[in-house]
Amino acid sequence: MTKKSFCGISGSGMSALAQVLLHLGYEVQGSDRSFDQGKDQDNKKALENLGIKIYPQDGSAITSDVETLYVSTAVEDSIPDVKAALEKNIPIQKRSDLLAEIFHRYPKNIAVGGTSGKTTVTAMIGFILDKLGLNPCVIDGGLMLNYADRPGIPNIIYNPGETCVIEADESDGSIEKYHPLVAVINNISIDHKPIPELQKLFSDFANRARGGVVINADCPACADIKSTNVRTVKFSIIDKSADFYASDIKALPHGTQYRFCDQTFTLKLIGNFNVANALSAIAACSFLGVDKLQAAKALEEFLGTHRRLEIIGTHNDIMVIDDFAHNPDKVKASVSALKNYPGRLIFMFQPHGFSPMRMMGKQIIDEFCAQMSDEDILLMPEIYFAGGTVTRDISSRDLIQHAQNQGKQAHYFATRDEAKQFILSHARPHDRIVIMGARDNSLPDFCKTILEELK
Repeated sequence: MTKKSFCGISGSGMSALAQVLLHLGYEVQGSDRSFDQGKDQDNKKALENLGIKIYPQDGSAITSDVETLYVSTAVEDSIPDVKAALEKNIPIQKRSDLLAEIFHRYPKNIAVGGTSGKTTVTAMIGFILDKLGLNPCVIDGGLMLNYADRPGIPNIIYNPGETCVIEADESDGSIEKYHPLVAVINNISIDHKPIPELQKLFSDFANRARGGVVINADCPACADIKSTNVRTVKFSIIDKSADFYASDIKALPHGTQYRFCDQTFTLKLIGNFNVANALSAIAACSFLGVDKLQAAKALEEFLGTHRRLEIIGTHNDIMVIDDFAHNPDKVKASVSALKNYPGRLIFMFQPHGFSPMRMMGKQIIDEFCAQMSDEDILLMPEIYFAGGTVTRDISSRDLIQHAQNQGKQAHYFATRDEAKQFILSHARPHDRIVIMGARDNSLPDFCKTILEELK
């Protein structure tokens, strides 16, 4: 049996691929510094229960019988596992190369791209295809709540058939590696790269599609992208002339209602943007011959993905919500969805990375401020940083000052625990506490701690 090793195996992308290789019959092992720090223990246990051996990240996993070491884009050569592989001449492969290799084994393959929403749309497409008996293989960047009871980490559905759905990441340029039957472009907005660079990436992505392209007509930066080779369809919640159009969107106590093809459907998710996500998924599935009304009906049972406006719990009429929003578009979508419902909002936004905050930090704050009422509160701990060499020339304090200059209740804290103490001392019945941020896998546990301490 061939042995494969993963460096950073707890990451959403890496853990998904590790599980797929296990299903393919390989012996799989890995390490993660989060495990060594006592974090992500649920992931560790889930992987070990599948039979994946977990090692400390000290190089001990890299023995001579390891065929390949898989690493993410962010992994440095100084990490012990990488050093050991280099010393032993063991091939090192990027996560995205392995994903492309698996993806291209499936003739009916769908790649979901876009600055925002791709995790949810990938999960939606996978759920539709699974629900309707098409047996897809799904490799997602988030945890799919409909599959939370399955063994392992629920960021994959494994099937060996003809169909595969993946989330295609543009942040590291790896979207260039995928040649899909169907290319989905949800939107283009500022995140890791400038808009013109992203438009080039996604235009090339569309032209590599072999069967069809799905485009968001409501996004100015991508509405004009189309394939020169295959059919391009558009979805919209604004333009009636779009191929897939939804209207009469209405916020429900526990979801959203909309009209599509003269019929009324409901989602268990909140926010107009999730209706757009549903249209994107329905359009993609249509290229595989799936009836659009059957697809919309299937999505009524879709529960969403982990950390996308996920309600952690309620105590004393105070709700705690966990959300992945970390760029201007995502913040705008999440806040607008939350503002459809009554109650004061206390946001704790944990920014990540100094370079991203230099590029888009003030735009993120502007999106908060545009929708916050006078009673809403924005809290920010210092910028979260996972490691490496960087110029620390911006602080959360600067961003909070930007919010205060716009007349908003906004407070800076040196640490997350200080922000938590503020929340616990100020929260009152009917408040909604929203913890927002990416890259830090400890944020869900932080949410659970707040809920516990409210009791």
